[in-house]
Amino acid sequence: MERPRYSFVVPIFNEEDTLPELERRLRSVLEELDGPAEVVLVDDGSSDGSPELLADMSRRDTRFKVIRFTRNFGHQMAITAGLDRAAGDAVVVMDGDLQDPPELAPELIAHWREGYEVVYAVREDRRVEPFFRRAAIGLFYRILRRLSDVEIPPDAGDFRLIDRRALDQFRLMRENNRYVRGLFAWIGFRQIGVPYRRDARYAGETKYPLRKLVKLGTDGILGFSNVPLRMTMALGFLVSGTSFVLGVVAIVLRIFGVGSVPGWASIVVVVSFLGGVQLVVTGTMGLYVARIYEEVKGRPLYIVRESHGFDAEAAAAPMEQTLAN
Repeated sequence: MERPRYSFVVPIFNEEDTLPELERRLRSVLEELDGPAEVVLVDDGSSDGSPELLADMSRRDTRFKVIRFTRNFGHQMAITAGLDRAAGDAVVVMDGDLQDPPELAPELIAHWREGYEVVYAVREDRRVEPFFRRAAIGLFYRILRRLSDVEIPPDAGDFRLIDRRALDQFRLMRENNRYVRGLFAWIGFRQIGVPYRRDARYAGETKYPLRKLVKLGTDGILGFSNVPLRMTMALGFLVSGTSFVLGVVAIVLRIFGVGSVPGWASIVVVVSFLGGVQLVVTGTMGLYVARIYEEVKGRPLYIVRESHGFDAEAAAAPMEQTLAN
């Protein structure tokens, strides 16, 4: 098979009901492209029939290639694994639940031909999602823009096209707590957004419940901002300054015999408040220290159980550990 001009990277986790439709729509898009293409499907430790369906897809069509993890390593790691193996000059990342329409790929490619090295899709209409989820995500993006040292586009997920030059720089960053869309914002290059309407899931349930959204948001804030540390330091100065002022006031009142002697309730309140502030400061520092601890262990980001459709050189997976090919 000739070297692909385009690569599609699609993380998969328990999507057996969606895979037939995903294959159909991807095939249709591939036929419209002006060059050879491949689809890298990353099975993130699925427990349903997805692995068997993915293997069948690879056997039916050599353009469909499969990476299978030994367990669930997470959405961001699955994207990373696909990007590590993608061979195209332009690589499109999209989710496997069909909320990211494959039919938008030609428009992303058109902007790439204009010279843009990262073309990200902006979710213009999210009414298919619950109100609380939309509100929480919108609030998070606005907080992140305030706190981050990097300009991360709001309402832009992982659905995007990446030029080979930008991808090569991304692949050099092997941090464990990954916020992929933030990493692509950090590398720079010429970038542009393309608005699109986000569809509802084709089948099944969301693989990003509130707990995982909070984890992803935490990775985004802690990975691209030290503002939480500065805020805790400012809080410490504020509490110390307030305590000093209150101490001076108490001394002055005592000298002039004004007021009464404070009772045990005020002491308990002040001590409890200071203890709470100390815990907040210590906890915030602990989050950053924990991330340092994760990095220095030097573990691989993911482990591949098996892969299908890759040639011997690509299957070697120079970045991470592979058990079988």
